Amino acid sequence: MLSRWKRTRYRLEWLGLSLATKLIPLCSRKSCYRLAQLAGTLLSFLDRHHYHVALGNLEVAFGDQLSVRERRRIARESFQHFARTMIDLLWSPRLTQLNFLWYIELQNVEETMRDTGHERSFIVACYHYGNFEWLSLASGFLELKGTIISQEFKNSLLDPIFKKLREQSGHELVPRERGIIRLYKALRRKGRTALLVDLTVPPSQGAVVIDCFGLKTSVTSAHAWLNERTGIPIIPAHCEPLPNGRYRLIFHPKINNTVGMTHQQIAQACWNSFEPYVRKNPAPWLWMYKHWRYLPANPDRLYPFYANFYRPFEEMLQHDKVKSSTEGNEEKEV
Repeated sequence: MLSRWKRTRYRLEWLGLSLATKLIPLCSRKSCYRLAQLAGTLLSFLDRHHYHVALGNLEVAFGDQLSVRERRRIARESFQHFARTMIDLLWSPRLTQLNFLWYIELQNVEETMRDTGHERSFIVACYHYGNFEWLSLASGFLELKGTIISQEFKNSLLDPIFKKLREQSGHELVPRERGIIRLYKALRRKGRTALLVDLTVPPSQGAVVIDCFGLKTSVTSAHAWLNERTGIPIIPAHCEPLPNGRYRLIFHPKINNTVGMTHQQIAQACWNSFEPYVRKNPAPWLWMYKHWRYLPANPDRLYPFYANFYRPFEEMLQHDKVKSSTEGNEEKEV
């Protein structure tokens, strides 16, 4: 049962978002960019907790490669890129199949799609980098429509607004409950899907451990499970910012030879295709998110201040070590 204050707050949030959906599409691209820069800067000052999370993440990921001043700049710009993504999503009703290429250029699309079959059925592994919302919309305008799991808001009044914005280029959004089964059925019908694969997932939710900037973290294995069950290829992708409010949608080479690979190996291969882009231009990634929540029992590197020991995560690490050791011994015997 919601309190009176929470009901009032949720209603005001809905009212503010509804107003923004009317006003933002009236703005020019330059105005959207300036508004995002201002909003992101304000957020970085007002939300000090997540600002310090971003600084902590940058410190452990890059170490001495970045000065304190550079880390502060990148953290602030990360807030600005996220604000730009949200404002651009509100502006996106002005995108159409006829004009979206004015704002989004494409890289490796035809090369990547060449061997996905005439149905172009595939699983996109995408990341919170640059404009991940426009990555989805552009794919729909490219006739690569798919089924996507939607993340519900605590304020359920906001869900219909975001659902309408995210489905405007032809995608179908499905709720999180039994979502993976819905994606499986869509792929069996030669459909397509996309999953964000760079968020921390508890070990109990089908997670695997990968190396992310040399640090251990727990991420989803849903894309690997779907690939194993359907044989549909996985294609990592991201959408990076360009000057003047434009973006570049980059499809990476598909993850090859997944037969015989473990879910962990597939998830690691996806991340390995993406990390070089973040190292080259770190600011567009979501640095204010807690990417390394779980602290190993005996870490060989510094982890962020918010990381804590969690036994199920440690058990996953130990299981992976035993498995790697066993596989190594078998290879030596052969």
